[in-house]
Amino acid sequence: MQIKLLCVGDVVGGPGRRVLRAGLTDLVAEHDIDCVIVNAENAAAGSGITPAIYDKILSYGVDVITLGDHIYRRKEIIPVLEQSDQVVRPANLPLGAPGKSFVVRSCKGNHAVAVVSLLGRMFMKTPVDCPFVAVDRILGTISAKTKIIVIDMHAEATSEKVAMGWHLDGRVSLLFGTHTHIPTADERVLPKGTAFITDLGMTGPYDSVLGRCKERVLSAMISAVPAPFDVATGDVRLSGVIVTVESTTGKALDIRRVVYEGRFEE
Repeated sequence: MQIKLLCVGDVVGGPGRRVLRAGLTDLVAEHDIDCVIVNAENAAAGSGITPAIYDKILSYGVDVITLGDHIYRRKEIIPVLEQSDQVVRPANLPLGAPGKSFVVRSCKGNHAVAVVSLLGRMFMKTPVDCPFVAVDRILGTISAKTKIIVIDMHAEATSEKVAMGWHLDGRVSLLFGTHTHIPTADERVLPKGTAFITDLGMTGPYDSVLGRCKERVLSAMISAVPAPFDVATGDVRLSGVIVTVESTTGKALDIRRVVYEGRFEE
C-alpha cells in the first residue's frame, strides 16, 4: 500500500496562511493526499507562531506542524508545544526545552507517520546539540512505532542538509530542508530509498526578500540603518513537495516539487 505526503515550506505571515488554506483545499483533493506536514515557524507576522494561528493552520487540514529557530519567539505557544501531539520542536534543542522531540500521527487510512524536526548548526545562532547524534538517538525509539518517518532539517547551510540526507538514506522516508525560503531543484530518491530535497522554499510573498518588504530590506542593507522588516504581500505562492511512500517498508517511491499560485480571498 502507498501513502502520499504533502510537505509545505515555511509559511510567512498572513499572506502565507491564506495561500496555505486555499492551496491545501485544491492540492489534497487533486492528488489524494493522506498526510500534510507544514513548517509554520514564520506564520505569526513573519516570526514564530501563536496558539490562535496554530489552531487556524490545523483547521486547514494540516496533520503536523514543524518549527525552527523562531520556535519560542511567541512565549504563549509554549503550553501548546508541551501538550499537543501535532507539533514538534527541534529534537536537538538542549535537554529540558519545552515541546516534543518527535510525534507519531495517525493520518488518513490509519497510516502512522512519525515527524522529527532538527536544527542545523552551521551559520545558525541558536545553540543546539549535534543534529546527527540527536536523530540517531530518536530513530532508535521511532523505528519500533512506524516505518514512515519524515525529517524537517531546518538549516542555513545546504551542505549540512545534503550531508544529513546521506546520513539518513534508507533509515527515513523523507528528509526535506527548510529555513532559507528558496526552493531548490535537487529533489530525488536517494539510493537506499529516502526522498530528499535541500529546501522546500517559502509559502508566502515572492515579491519580496525572503518574504519581507523588499524596500525595507534594501534600505537597511544599503544604509546600514536598521528598519522593521514588514511581511510583503505580492506574488503569493505555496511551495512544497508531494512524496509517495510504500507504507509497509517506509521507502520513498517518488518525490516531486509543487507550487500553488491559485487565487484566494484576501
